[in-house]
Amino acid sequence: MINNKKVLAIIPARGGSKGVPRKNIKDLNGKPLIAYTIEEGLKSKYIDKLIVSTEDDEISKISMNYGAEVPYLRPKELSKDETPGIDPIIHGIEYFDKNNNNFDYVICLQCTSPFRRAYQIDEAIEKLIEQDADSVVSVCESEVSPYWMKKIVNGKMTNFLEDSTFYARRQEIPKVYRLNGAIYIAKKDVLKKFNTWYTENTIPYIMDRKTSLDIDDELDFEMATILI
Repeated sequence: MINNKKVLAIIPARGGSKGVPRKNIKDLNGKPLIAYTIEEGLKSKYIDKLIVSTEDDEISKISMNYGAEVPYLRPKELSKDETPGIDPIIHGIEYFDKNNNNFDYVICLQCTSPFRRAYQIDEAIEKLIEQDADSVVSVCESEVSPYWMKKIVNGKMTNFLEDSTFYARRQEIPKVYRLNGAIYIAKKDVLKKFNTWYTENTIPYIMDRKTSLDIDDELDFEMATILI
């Protein structure tokens, strides 16, 4: 709780994964991947309830073993490859609204970010409150600048950006940021109204490259194994 406002954290973790089979519970240095997110979420000063949203019995059991709550099994129609990421979050909000367990803020913590830390979650919450934003989304500085990106048109190279300014030195390039998928926080009423994390009043929480590592494929998993 923060400023007498209740905070719900949802960890979405479906059983299917194309890039890395059973990714969410794949072993990483002796623990299932999802355990890292559960453990850090439970360390937060502000999160009142931390749940895992899954349709998978094995993920449910593992999650509860590490201290997360699994109050329901997510409908399978909300666990498909094409399911928008926001849908399991809205489903979780509606579940608690129906059970008269109201929350003011909702956090999404994807279990593919094993290096995200509890203090970062708390800092992002504090930033949301201090700036009275609709939402906070975590980002990190982009490793590859779009100012150096090209596209191929009719077999020839052309600038990816319409701004054709050429920067010979990396230090001259304007800083750009990418979503890292680690932390999403919003006012519950904003999520219910707009069905998205992004509004005109969304602010960034900047993270470093290591804690921003997002596991999407086997190469990412190998990198995580090295870093850990």
